[in-house]
Amino acid sequence: MAGPVGAGGSSLGKRGRGASNSNSNNNNNPSAAAAAAAAAANSDQTPASGATLVQTTPPSMGPTVQVQSSLVDQNNKRIVMALQSGLKSELAWALNSLTLLSFKEKDDSRKDATPLAKVPGLLDSLLRVIDEWRDVAHVRDSRKLARSRTLGLNRMYTGFGLEYELASPHDPLIRLRSLQDNPALEDALSESEGQKKAVDWWWDEEGLFNLDEVGRAERQQCAVAASNVLRNFSFMPENEVIMAQHRHCLETIVHCMESHDTEDEELVTNAIETMVNLAPYLCLRVFSEQSSGATQGRITEKKALQAVMQMLESPVKAWHCSAAELLGRLIVNPDNEPFILPFAPQVYKRLVDLLSSSGADSQAAAVAALYNFAEINMDCRLRLANERWAVGRLLRVIQAPHPVAEVCRKAALTLESLASEPENRTLLLAYEHSFAELALLDTRMSDTFARILWELSSKSNAKNTARGIWGSY
Repeated sequence: MAGPVGAGGSSLGKRGRGASNSNSNNNNNPSAAAAAAAAAANSDQTPASGATLVQTTPPSMGPTVQVQSSLVDQNNKRIVMALQSGLKSELAWALNSLTLLSFKEKDDSRKDATPLAKVPGLLDSLLRVIDEWRDVAHVRDSRKLARSRTLGLNRMYTGFGLEYELASPHDPLIRLRSLQDNPALEDALSESEGQKKAVDWWWDEEGLFNLDEVGRAERQQCAVAASNVLRNFSFMPENEVIMAQHRHCLETIVHCMESHDTEDEELVTNAIETMVNLAPYLCLRVFSEQSSGATQGRITEKKALQAVMQMLESPVKAWHCSAAELLGRLIVNPDNEPFILPFAPQVYKRLVDLLSSSGADSQAAAVAALYNFAEINMDCRLRLANERWAVGRLLRVIQAPHPVAEVCRKAALTLESLASEPENRTLLLAYEHSFAELALLDTRMSDTFARILWELSSKSNAKNTARGIWGSY
């Protein structure tokens, strides 16, 4: 995650991220790389007057560009059209440019941020790149896509993978491919051999016998780069509200989290971190609002939270830390409580498990989430106090102590919230000695634990015979 975790609903230190330096097909396919470089360098197709090619290092998805901050103002329509073209060279230029424009170092105050409102259609175009990859990645053995493909439509070659090689007579599937180019032959074969029409699904990108793994890898890399741009955009205050209210954006993020078992790890990480950034402005009711889009009804509030719970249960550190922080931020919004509270028992159990992990980040994310849940209502405090090991592990975080003082403070305040409920008195009195030690020896937490001892022993909180010895009589 970007910045330290454990801040609960507070704003984190924000940090952008450049494109990943994964291996590209350009090293194995020099002609494709040269064609992409020539297309970007051509005077008729130069992306912007402020963009120059740098050929000193091998590019990840095409030519590397240096972009001036005024590129979006001068070429906003061109960027959107490049994303929608489906051509590898155009996609590489647009994604590289947007990655550089959206990237910033931690604590770097950016005055040249790129508001999505300034570039109409940019958010939808980025989401389309991810959707196209997810359609290709999804296993479909015997049926065509339910949604028509749009990227690279009606283009003989898009530049991805082995399209040129597949057109050679040595292609083992040349017979099947020829059927699409010759409908008359297809009709004749259908009558004589009983074959189905439109057999192109056999060799499409998502088809059963597709051999173009290079093309798949390149499309996946484009999708990862697009998700990275979205993640970087979500750090900008100008974009948070727009993205948090964009249903297609949220549904795409949820779909990526649902496919975490088979999807690229970086794509899933970008998705969950994007939602964490949008959480302060996110109301889960957006999934049930009426929409005229094609995605209406595909994702519900319950389905979205189930995807988050899968992330929380994951052993991957970045995923469960982000999921814990996301739940802690979502529960702050009262409109989200009816959807999240039914999952509270599962959430408490997993967060308490994370308190015992050795990673400081996991402990910090769990404490931040528990702190916010304990502030909701009495039922949340009672359930949390009765969760096995919850009180002991919160104490252990303080006694260790955790390297971040704010995490220790929130763990102590969570215990104070639990102590405010009379029904929790018996459970907490078992730790009275530890509370007294911290009140006397830890100067940072002495006030908080003194208040906890007061709650456990005061007459106003005495609804049963169990009482502590530290109250005033």
